[in-house]
Amino acid sequence: MKARNLGESFRFAATGIVQAFRSERNIRIHLAAAVVVAALSCALGLPRLEAAVVVLATAVVIVAEMVNTALEHFVDMVTQEYHPLAAKVKNIAAGAVLVAAVGAAIIGIVIFGPRLALAISGGEVKP
Repeated sequence: MKARNLGESFRFAATGIVQAFRSERNIRIHLAAAVVVAALSCALGLPRLEAAVVVLATAVVIVAEMVNTALEHFVDMVTQEYHPLAAKVKNIAAGAVLVAAVGAAIIGIVIFGPRLALAISGGEVKP
């Protein structure tokens, strides 16, 4: 259904977000990780630029998972039978999520690693 106005476009988008979080376990896992990362960012007092990088990395993972989910549902709608191209689409979309998640993990290690090491050793954590 095509949106008739901007408000309706936002409502459709919000409905899609809610549907994804309600029905997809992996998106809920990514959201839980995002909440933990946000709390850790606040607790460690990340500088704004580093906090922005963490937020962006987190958002990219959630967006990738949502696109993966949409593609999987679309492929399932088109064919219920096994087809090598359908499998390829699903595998590539899942691979995109993995790339985003690994990238986010590396960002987390680079940003949080030194601060956590200092905090654990009893050193002073500097922003």
